Amino acid sequence: MNGPGFRRALVTGGAGFIGSHVAERLLGLGAQVRVLDNLSVGVRENVPDGAELVVGDVRDPAAVERALDGVDIVFHLAARVSIRASVDRFYEDAQTNVMGTLTLLQACAERKVRRLVYASSMGVYADAPTPDPIPETHPTEPISPYGVGKLAGEKYLLCLAETLGLEPVILRYFNTYGPRQGYTPYVGVITIFIKRLLAGEPPVIFGDGEQRRDFVYVGDVADATVLASLKDVAGEVFNIGTGRATSVNEVAALLCRKLNPGIRPEHAPAHPGELRYSVPDISKARRLLGYDPKGRLEDKIDEVIAWHLRG
Repeated sequence: MNGPGFRRALVTGGAGFIGSHVAERLLGLGAQVRVLDNLSVGVRENVPDGAELVVGDVRDPAAVERALDGVDIVFHLAARVSIRASVDRFYEDAQTNVMGTLTLLQACAERKVRRLVYASSMGVYADAPTPDPIPETHPTEPISPYGVGKLAGEKYLLCLAETLGLEPVILRYFNTYGPRQGYTPYVGVITIFIKRLLAGEPPVIFGDGEQRRDFVYVGDVADATVLASLKDVAGEVFNIGTGRATSVNEVAALLCRKLNPGIRPEHAPAHPGELRYSVPDISKARRLLGYDPKGRLEDKIDEVIAWHLRG
């Protein structure tokens, strides 16, 4: 990557899983980095040395104003990230993911921020009939409140960009895994399975386990996010994954072999709001961003397990 064309970057959610990796990449390019995070999920220890931390909520205009001082580019990753929990907590989900984004947008317009890279999600898509990779033109008909909120953020950005003087770039992340992914019962099937196996408990697969996902390494996602700030791609939408499909059964089998071969997964009823097939076509990101994901699940999983063992 070349040096950035900006001086100071703000990473919302930068004490979290993906955000902290993005902050690291930006520091490595020589940018000044500020993080805005309310530490509800993120942790101080994730904020890389050299980044400034502003503790505050993206829904709080005063905190957002403080965080934006002197900033010329924003990476917006702060969000409630749970498809499953968004069904029961749809109001809280929308408060953060929609109203938090609008609070940030308004402040960016007042501060004359040039570019905003928005972390969207595979959750914006309609379910696919097969595990074949889907392009960015696949129908956006979310089946979860989380997906609805992320799609609303996309639409607001694209609708208001010219009026607000913003250059938005939208990245639809697929199933991201890697070091620093904190444990919750709702998000990150790889982390959830690892935690259960380390505790001597079987992984619980919701449904038949033949639902297929694209598991993408966090380092590749961070690289794509930074590339979106360096390329002339304002107004574009990109899938960010690997383009490879893996079933949940395959993930469970891999982790059982690695961690506790004597344990067999258990099955439970499928959850509402979760896609059956979610695999992206990443050819647009390869072409326009120069995105080239390197991490393969079978190669990276030992690194992820080692991180959890240290924790």
